[in-house]
Amino acid sequence: MASKPEWDEITGRKTTGHEWDGIKELNTPLPRWWVWVFYICIAWSVVYSLAYPSWPAMAGFFNGVTGWNARSDLDDQLDEARAARSTWLTQIAAKDVGAVLEDDTLRSYAMRGGEVLFKENCAPCHQTGGAGAYGYPTLADDEWIWGGTLDAIVTTIRHGVRDQTNDDTRFSEMTAFGEWEILTPEEIDTVAGYVYDLSHGRASEGPGQDLFVQHCAVCHSPDAKSPEGNGNLMLGGPPLNNRIFLYGGDREDIAAQVYKPQHGVMPPWEGRLSDEEIKQLAVYVYSLGVGQ
Repeated sequence: MASKPEWDEITGRKTTGHEWDGIKELNTPLPRWWVWVFYICIAWSVVYSLAYPSWPAMAGFFNGVTGWNARSDLDDQLDEARAARSTWLTQIAAKDVGAVLEDDTLRSYAMRGGEVLFKENCAPCHQTGGAGAYGYPTLADDEWIWGGTLDAIVTTIRHGVRDQTNDDTRFSEMTAFGEWEILTPEEIDTVAGYVYDLSHGRASEGPGQDLFVQHCAVCHSPDAKSPEGNGNLMLGGPPLNNRIFLYGGDREDIAAQVYKPQHGVMPPWEGRLSDEEIKQLAVYVYSLGVGQ
């Protein structure tokens, strides 16, 4: 209920004229110091918005009378960081990746830089620490389709895998034995069973082995593993006598891959990363496994 403002007898303050159930609202002004601080803040905000970049416009924003902006500060800080790193990067650029690994100081620097680069560029597919995921190979072991030496890793990073834009890309393509009607469904099931047994260390002679030798050994080697333990590195054929499978290791998964294989693509990082960054990344990836 509203009434005419009046003086409150108890507090000696004027009321606002509002009253609820006999309770009157006092008209208590804000402290004068608080009001002045509030006015000063308003004045300061106006001065600040004129001095520094602030008000948006249709095609830009007001730059401020001082000419300062955070981007220029960031550019200066990045230039300082680049200058601080230039000594190490120059040395990395002048050496091959093997020499970088052998130099304790450069190796330590490359490891830290490579870890950052890996998290920024590689972890979305290969997971943090190179743990791998469905369709993306694990990098924390020493099983490599194209070889796990430093030079081999550099080549893979630089040119990618099955990338149509890079003439030097790694390339391999498994035959679609079922889709192209090279093998019957029964034969596919038989060879898939052999590969499954092979991966569990219990493969035996028989029709499955015969089909494997006839159709698969050229890429995966007769016993599914070369003497070096890396399948056929020249053709990018992975070993099959372990349980490392990109698209599942169950018998059904293997049969599906034989029928119509899936093929992943890795982008080439040459042009996206500098030569020094590729070397750092290679040293870090190399360190995730045992090292070849």
